Amino acid sequence: MAEARPCILIPVYNHPTTIGPLCDELAALGLPLLLVDDGCDVECAAELDRLAGMGHHLLRLPTNQGKGAAVRAGLEQAQRLEYTHVLQVDADGQHDREDLPAFLAELESAPEALVVGYPRYDTSVPRARFYGRYATHVWVWINTLSLEIRDSMCGVRLYPVAALNRLLARYPCGNRMTFDTEVLVRWHWSGGALTQRPVRVHYPRDGISHFALWRDNRQISMMHTRLFFGMLLRLPRLLARRLRRQPAEVGS
Repeated sequence: MAEARPCILIPVYNHPTTIGPLCDELAALGLPLLLVDDGCDVECAAELDRLAGMGHHLLRLPTNQGKGAAVRAGLEQAQRLEYTHVLQVDADGQHDREDLPAFLAELESAPEALVVGYPRYDTSVPRARFYGRYATHVWVWINTLSLEIRDSMCGVRLYPVAALNRLLARYPCGNRMTFDTEVLVRWHWSGGALTQRPVRVHYPRDGISHFALWRDNRQISMMHTRLFFGMLLRLPRLLARRLRRQPAEVGS
């Protein structure tokens, strides 16, 4: 396999106060940064222009399309720039930078794997958000017939660019908050290798959330329903895969 060329992908929508310090922190990793402006307002767009002037890649979308659309556009741009992997990081700065090198270390042992983070929360996490995630966890476990995916909503993950773009060409996985979950379910269905790493998460007191309660919950519910019927269509194959793995699990 050719030598890995990773970059860091950050989808940005109106995080003018956190994106600059985050880029400064991530510079310590020594990787190029690809910022995707998902239709930011004037203040945040100006900050992104400043960061682009420092040498970071900037891809600007004409209107706000959602995190999923921004990540897809970033992955396509990363492939055009000939990067082989992208480390996706959220723009709000809630993830501990010191945990990120472990994701990149997976490139040596498992360059074809998708590496997904699972959160280690401190006391700043809102209880409603913490427990609310389990509704999605349970549906993911049902729709994959597996407990392999510990958390499908964490915003830190290392994507193999070419393989994921091939998957997304067939299944776009939604433009907004459904993307992070659906892409992992479909990666699992495709038989792609998956590894997981912990990442510490801190919720800033004045943090900005772009979760739209009614719109996003409706889309998430529709996604789980769609994936459930997709699981039923794939049921024989998923069961066969599970049976093949059981002897190895018993012997380990």
